[in-house]
Formats: sequence, C-alpha cells, structure tokens
Amino acid sequence: MIKFPVTSFRNSIFIRLLITYVLVIFPIVLLGFYLYYWSYNNASDDISRTTVTQLNYYLEDLNREIEWMELQQFDMLQDNELKKLVTTWEMMSSVEQRKSMAYLLHRLTSFKNSSSYIKDINIHVPALGKTISAVNSVVELDKESYKEMQSKVAHNHERLSFLWSSLHLLAAKYGGKKDQPPLYMVQIELDSSKLIDSLKQISLYENSGAFLYSDTTDFRLMGSNSSRPILQAFLMQTKEARDTTTLLSHAGTSYHINKASSDSLKLTVVTYLPEETVKRPLNFFYRWAWLFALASFIAIVAVSFFTYRFIHKPLLLFVQSFRRMEEGELDRLIEHEKKDEFGYLYTRYNQMLIKLKTLIDQDYKQKMMMQRSELKQLQSQINPHFLYNSFFILNSLAKMDDVERIEQFTIMLGEYFRFITRNSNDLVPLSEETKHSRVYTEIQGLRFSRRIQVQFDDLPEEIAAVKVPRLIIQPIIENAYEHSLEHKNEDGLLRIQFRQQDDNVFIVIEDNGDKLTDEQLGKLQLSLENIDEFSEMTGIINIHRRLVLTFGEQSGLKLERSEMNGLKVTICIQLHN
Repeated sequence: MIKFPVTSFRNSIFIRLLITYVLVIFPIVLLGFYLYYWSYNNASDDISRTTVTQLNYYLEDLNREIEWMELQQFDMLQDNELKKLVTTWEMMSSVEQRKSMAYLLHRLTSFKNSSSYIKDINIHVPALGKTISAVNSVVELDKESYKEMQSKVAHNHERLSFLWSSLHLLAAKYGGKKDQPPLYMVQIELDSSKLIDSLKQISLYENSGAFLYSDTTDFRLMGSNSSRPILQAFLMQTKEARDTTTLLSHAGTSYHINKASSDSLKLTVVTYLPEETVKRPLNFFYRWAWLFALASFIAIVAVSFFTYRFIHKPLLLFVQSFRRMEEGELDRLIEHEKKDEFGYLYTRYNQMLIKLKTLIDQDYKQKMMMQRSELKQLQSQINPHFLYNSFFILNSLAKMDDVERIEQFTIMLGEYFRFITRNSNDLVPLSEETKHSRVYTEIQGLRFSRRIQVQFDDLPEEIAAVKVPRLIIQPIIENAYEHSLEHKNEDGLLRIQFRQQDDNVFIVIEDNGDKLTDEQLGKLQLSLENIDEFSEMTGIINIHRRLVLTFGEQSGLKLERSEMNGLKVTICIQLHN
C-alpha cells in the first residue's frame, strides 16, 4: 500500500484539483439553496403582509359595526316612548301599555335584524320587574343578572363587557343623580357563532385557523376546536411579542402567527398557518435543489476517484520511488502496464536507476579501497614517531641499569606493536581498542610520569563488545601528548572518560594544555566540517572519516575547548546505525 508523503496533503496536485472542483460546485449548490430560502422568505412575508392587512380590515369592520350598535343603543336610551313607559307605567291604561310594549318590541326586532353580529337586545326595567327582549318578548327581570350588569356599568369603562361566555354592549339611563340606581338598561349581546363564522372566513389556507381574544378579560373565541391548543401555546409563548408576525412551535410543528389589535375594542385577532403550508409550493424546487446537491457530491466523488486512479496514484508512485532512491533503495523498479505519459516517465526512471546503481557501486568500491589505504597510511604515520620515542626511553633505562623497568617496558611495547601490526580485521571490540590505548598511556607514563598525570576511566561492560574501527582512541591520546602536554613542565593532566546515552556512546579525551589558541581550534573544527576526497589526510581527519563511514553521518569527532583550557575531543558513536 502506498503511503502519502509527509508534505503531500498540503502540496498535492490531487488535493488542489479536488478543492478547485469543490470551489466551483459548492457556490452553485449554495446559490440553489439561497434561492430556495429567499423564495420561502418572500412567500412568507407576502402571506404575512396580506394576512395582517386582512386582520386590520376585519377589526376595522367589527369596530364600525359596534360603533353603529352603540349609536343605536344610545338612541334607544333616549327614546321618548321608553321614558314614558318607565315613568308613567302605573298611570297608563292597559291599551296604552300594550301599545307601548308593541312599539318597543318592534324597534328592538328591527335593531336586531340590522346586524348579523347581534344575538339579542334586552331592555331591563327594574321598576317594572320586566325585561323586554327582541327574542323572548317580555319576561321577568333576572335580578342577579341585572346586578352583575349594573356592576359592570358602574366599574367597567370599556366598550365591551364579557359576561356569560359572550360579549355585551351595556348602557344605562340614570335619573337625576348619578349615585342612584339606573332607571333602565339597554343590553346588546353579540352573537358568538357569527363571530366564529367571520373568523373562519379569514382562514384562507389549508390547516390554518384564527381566534379572537380580549386583552383585558378572559374572553377567548376560536374559529374551530382545533385552534384551542394553538391558542393556549400562543398565550404562553408569544402573547407579549410586539411583532405582528412571529413563529410559534407546538407539538413538533412550526406555525406562522399573524395578529392585529384594536386599542378601542381591546380585542386582538390572530391567525396561524403551518410552516409546511408556506413551503408546499416550493417543495418541488427544494427537492431539485437537494437532487442537484446529491448529483454534485456524486460527481465530486467520481472525479476524485478517477483523478486519484489515473493521475494522482501514478504520480504518487513516482514520488515514492524517488523517496526510496534518496534513502538508497535502488533495487525496486517501477512497473506500469498502460502505454501513457506515465509509462514513458517510468521507463526513463528505471533506466536512470540502473545506471545510478552502477555508478554508486563503482564509487563505493573506490571509497572502500581508499579507506583501507588511509588506515595503512595512519599506521605508517604512527610507527616511525613512536619507535623514536621508544628507543629513547630504552636508552635512558639502559643507562640507569634499570633491568626491571626495561622488562616491563618491552612487554608493553610488544603488546602495542602486536595490535597495530595485526591487519586481519578493520573492526575490533571497544575493549581491545581501549586496552591498546591504556598500554600506550602506560608507555608514555614511563617518560612523563613526573610532569603528566593520566586519569583513565574503566570501560563500562555494556559497551565493551561494541565493534569499532581500529586505532580511533590511541592516535588522539598521542596527539594530546605531542601538541599539548609535552610542553608542560609540571601539572599536566590527561583524562579519558566513557559515557553511554540511549543508543549513543561517547568517548571523551581532554587535556589541560596551554598552547591551543582559538584560531587553531577554529581551523581544526573547520577541517572536520569541510572534508572532501582530496583533503590532506591527518590522523584526526582519518579517524573522523572512518567513524562516519562505519556508523553514519551522526557519528564522528567533535572538537572543542576543554574546561581545563586544553583540547577536548569527543568520539561520538551512534549504535543503531
């Protein structure tokens, strides 16, 4: 399975093509949904404006009807025949009484028939104990009901009174003093059934409805029984809202609420319309918008699939092959069955890979031969100089006739030369390399025992078996003696330490020589950083190159100034390589 390169997601051509296609399609899909919601909002606003206008007209028409009733009611209060009947009833003959009653009944009947909103008109005359009704003719006065109406007239200054589940217009005729009971009262009862019929007429849409309620009383009138739960939800949720158009949610259904109020009547008429009814004319367009969105998504998936299969996957394989080539894997050629542009590129890549592998093999063999030659050169560099010093020490010991020390010295010298002349293996255990270096310091100790002190730490057992190139520690110790410590007359110090950290081994050789300048240290550091095939070969550079060749680029030598003011050389070995 091909894995994406680390940076492919951000810089991938496939991702860019996919994003480009999405950027082209997505605005079109958004435009379709925007047009749908724009049409929905327009339709909703148009319905709301029309409905609110209709509701205002309904209330104005109702107000005109009630104003006309109030005028007729006032005229009835001032009727001379009614006044005569109330004040002179006892003095009238029976004929005059019947004639007067007939006149009033005729007028009440005419008044009632003049408006479809009037259910009944009553004249209550407490002095006679009679109620003259347009519907029921002359009946006995209901004193309890009369007291309730009298209380409403005395304390309620609103035009409409809510009594016995219906609306009433009440007007009383008083005698000379206001605090005295009224002489008579004219009561107009509005027909709730006719009001319900009028509410049904303003419910123009399917599943819509209307209701009428009073702002100051408990009067509630619904166009149908199905309006009751919606009325209750409205009174709980949005009654106090000032907007003429609001949204109401009830029983999982959203409703458009439109209302209009009459300040003079203290009445509010409300219509409700399910949101689904508003959306219904747009459902066809809505389905097409979703179908277009689905088709666009399928198109994006299809284009993505074919783009990935025919362009991105071959290109990704090409990139991965270059990554493997960078990591040194030169054996895997690319196979491609289709005869397209990628087939040509793959063929040329395979040819390049074969040629590159041939050149690398040749170069590697040359480098290995050169490294072996450099190691031999290092051995030859070490031997003459050390032989001179060794013979000088032997000569001194012989002059002192110190046979015991001569024996000890020759044994150490034999161990030393046996190690450097053994050419069977390029790699030796670190324990042998350390032992050889310790022998060298003991030999030099015979020469510089009074001037130079050596602190040679024990080698940790866990790294004793690590295979390292030959002669990587002793030449550095020799360099410390020749260039730093040999010039000190006293208090010279050489320190060799071993340290392991995770998969890294560090061997530190440092001295307290005082001849190393910052300029010389900079040149040494620069010589390790700028090594090429034609650099002048020295012991330090030779050791560094062999470490890099054996353990990788993270290994080698690190040169810096010691805390003791001399040179500090750290041999870095990265084991996992």
